Amino acid sequence: MDGKRRWIGICVVLAALCLTRGFGAGTPAAFAGSIYKYVDENGVVHFTNVPTAPGYQKVDLPPLPTLPIPRKLSEDSFQQHIHKAASIFGVDPRLVRAIIKAESDFDPMAVSHKGAMGLMQLMPQTAKEMGVQNPFDPLENIFGGVRYLKEMLRRFNNSLLLALAAYNAGPEAVEKYGGIPPFKETNEYLRRVLRHYMRLKRQ
Repeated sequence: MDGKRRWIGICVVLAALCLTRGFGAGTPAAFAGSIYKYVDENGVVHFTNVPTAPGYQKVDLPPLPTLPIPRKLSEDSFQQHIHKAASIFGVDPRLVRAIIKAESDFDPMAVSHKGAMGLMQLMPQTAKEMGVQNPFDPLENIFGGVRYLKEMLRRFNNSLLLALAAYNAGPEAVEKYGGIPPFKETNEYLRRVLRHYMRLKRQ
């Protein structure tokens, strides 16, 4: 507990130093230097990152605690992005949520064995065509995925089944077979998306 209290105390001091010297949250240089302390004749401890007297001594900072970084987030984590993209491209936001659930289970860092990336599992070439520079950025990924979904809907005369099949297997496969390709993966994908979509529509 002593080490924990010491770390908390130093964090408070660091925050105070940033505030008093005008450092903002976007300036990590505030923490780049060392921290020094000085005890005056009244026993008051002073902290600074710019020592102005020979009595200041360098403070040995404990290592930063390691915190786990969450990957998969809840279905509600990206609602704002989903609704904005769905509104711009004229797509049901519940359908977008269903696709994300089926594709990545809301893991923005997901990568498939075929190389599809992010929330809506964009293939590298698709991401490039949709103007997505960082497929692991939730906002970019969702906008790129919804834009691609809209293109598939237009290409197949707003047929939901064919558009979803094209999203999964590619539009060329749908055109080649004149309908839903006879791929086990594609048929299972359609069932997953439609199951999630129906659930969301009932809510």
